[in-house]
Amino acid sequence: MTQLIIDLQAEKSEILKRYRALLRACKETLQKGDKKMIRRAFDLALESHQDMRRKSGEPYIYHPIAVAQIAAEEIGLGTTSIVCALLHDVVEDTDITLEDVEREFGKKAAKIIDGLTKISGVFDYNSSLQAENFRKMLLTLADDVRVILIKLADRLHNMRTMEFMPREKQLKIASETVYLYAPLAHRLGLYAMKSELEDLSMKYTETATYKYIAQRLNEKKTEREKFVKEFIDPIQKILDEQGLAAKVYGRPKSINSIWNKMRKKNIPFEEVYDLFAIRIILDSQIEQEKADCWKAYSIVTDFYRPNPDRLRDWISSPKFNGYESLHTTVMGPKGQWVEVQIRTERMNEIAEKGFAAHWKYKEAPHAESSGLDQWLQKVRELLNNPESNALDFLDDFKMNLFSDEIFIFTPKGALMQLPANATALDFAFEIHSDLGVKCIGAKVNHKLVPLSYQLQNGDQVEIITSNKQTPKEDWLNFVITAKAKSKIKSSLKEEKRKISEEGREILDRKLKSLKIPSTIENINKITHFFKLHASQDFLYQIAKGGIDIGDLKEYVNFEKNAGYKPFERTDPAEFVKKIKSEEDTLLIGEDLQKIDYKLSTCCNPIPGDDVFGFVTVGEGIKIHRTSCPNATKLMSNFGYRIVKARWNSQKQLAFLTGLNITGIDDVGLINKITTIISNDFKVNMRSITVDSHEGIFDGSIMVYVNDTHHLNNLIAKLKQVNGVTDVRRFDSDITVEKA
Repeated sequence: MTQLIIDLQAEKSEILKRYRALLRACKETLQKGDKKMIRRAFDLALESHQDMRRKSGEPYIYHPIAVAQIAAEEIGLGTTSIVCALLHDVVEDTDITLEDVEREFGKKAAKIIDGLTKISGVFDYNSSLQAENFRKMLLTLADDVRVILIKLADRLHNMRTMEFMPREKQLKIASETVYLYAPLAHRLGLYAMKSELEDLSMKYTETATYKYIAQRLNEKKTEREKFVKEFIDPIQKILDEQGLAAKVYGRPKSINSIWNKMRKKNIPFEEVYDLFAIRIILDSQIEQEKADCWKAYSIVTDFYRPNPDRLRDWISSPKFNGYESLHTTVMGPKGQWVEVQIRTERMNEIAEKGFAAHWKYKEAPHAESSGLDQWLQKVRELLNNPESNALDFLDDFKMNLFSDEIFIFTPKGALMQLPANATALDFAFEIHSDLGVKCIGAKVNHKLVPLSYQLQNGDQVEIITSNKQTPKEDWLNFVITAKAKSKIKSSLKEEKRKISEEGREILDRKLKSLKIPSTIENINKITHFFKLHASQDFLYQIAKGGIDIGDLKEYVNFEKNAGYKPFERTDPAEFVKKIKSEEDTLLIGEDLQKIDYKLSTCCNPIPGDDVFGFVTVGEGIKIHRTSCPNATKLMSNFGYRIVKARWNSQKQLAFLTGLNITGIDDVGLINKITTIISNDFKVNMRSITVDSHEGIFDGSIMVYVNDTHHLNNLIAKLKQVNGVTDVRRFDSDITVEKA
């Protein structure tokens, strides 16, 4: 009993200590009366959450205080945001209502907290609750971006403290984070937060790789610090002599960005040379910023030879999210490339604190309407489209979150920003929806190009239109902007609806001749007979002549003989409940009797892989690797349909996987490889494809193995073959998994 009292006292003093740290963090932005308002919010949160604890056993109040601290310290938000961060969970988790919040803290705070509160009540499990919640949160972005910023702070703290969560929750939250929240932080200019969210996600989805890279970075830390010092000392000296006040330091690249580079270039850790970037932060007056940055660039390139293809000038043309910086890559003193980033204190604050800092400097003399404002306008346009369901909306929204920008000129010389890989048709829709709908072609730099032409940085584009043009289905295959996709989909939907209405009139006449009542029930029966999912698809086919009177007579005969059986669909909600009540973890292997499952072809899991089960609507459970190309999307959109899975004790079963082998082409190389696979390892091959070009050998082999241990031994043996430079596992049949 005494121990409990001591613990409660210790917790009480810890809560006060954290609260005081929060007040110190928001000291800069505090105005008269703000401290009292923050105190009222803190007291309400403390009282509301007093009986609640986190999974770690800590008092729940630690979480809202930490979220408010991140909002104040790492994003630079003001008092209203601090209040909302402290209260962000009270409406969802306690008896406090939005009306209570509005009465105590005003309409603005209530609206923000409403945006942070999840949708409750009955929900269709075939759709995605996560997507609906995300859309609800984004709806408030249209008039208050603070909702998203507080949500990002909330997500960052949850990711920092996720070790106590169950494994399937960790996978779901980590996937959702890397799929949606990290790109959102990037788009809002919060680079430090984006990098940390990606690293923390990787820590849970690809744990072994994360630990390996972290360990290797740690081993090379001293060597790296010595190199950085040798690199920056002469630059710092000249900067000082030239009267440029600057801080020069090296900062390590994030683990996730290193892993991406290893995958993209197909290289081991040892061959990733740019493990860090040199940053030069100048203390400049606003009117001198550009000149000072170029002066610093000149000093760096006097010492080290620059790579002419790697200069990035985001000072003259800032990124969409307000990011300004000068990036160059130079050859360092020991024959390795080093990235150097040059920016001012103001630019650095915008790079670190993103949107909040952008508003702080918005009144600067040279400030224009930034890419951030334009992007927000695009989000508002997307949100105004009532047609799309939450998952379509999410796909369109995400597509425009993480892409780099290109700059395109109109015929009159106006500058427009579009995502990289945008087409001439995207450009047409960007100017005006009506222009996109009627677009038949374009002139790029005065040359005629098709609608699907991918634009390049600096292109000048003129759109050609025709009043007879209407949107086509195949347009969706090449447009990439959310605005274009949304408008095309809604135009096609409207067109399909009109044609379906014509189809209904044709069907009514045909059914009348067959003496079948034209009721909704009968139309549904006929739709099912023709294996179509929606009656609108059936009516559309009737209008287009895809189904005629002869086909309908087939249905009449079928109905007489076999009778109608309704189309059965699995209810994922019930399925998940059944699985979780019978067995907390899905066992994969020959001992599993109760539940049927399939190994997914998009990632070909084998025993030893870290896996999870996903409950599909029509095909039972599918097993995926946690590193599967589809895993992130499935877990972020359908987390409630994820089932824990682990491999059971296996008999010697064979599982299909693929190997990519590269090397120097030599006589007998294929024979050596196949001998090891077939004779030494007694492994069956399903297929082998080999390409040899200018002395370089590149082969893909599909083999059957028992587990990851068996596979790793085979890879190690193949790497020893003379002439082979690399052997890697790959995923065959990379397809988009349907939910």
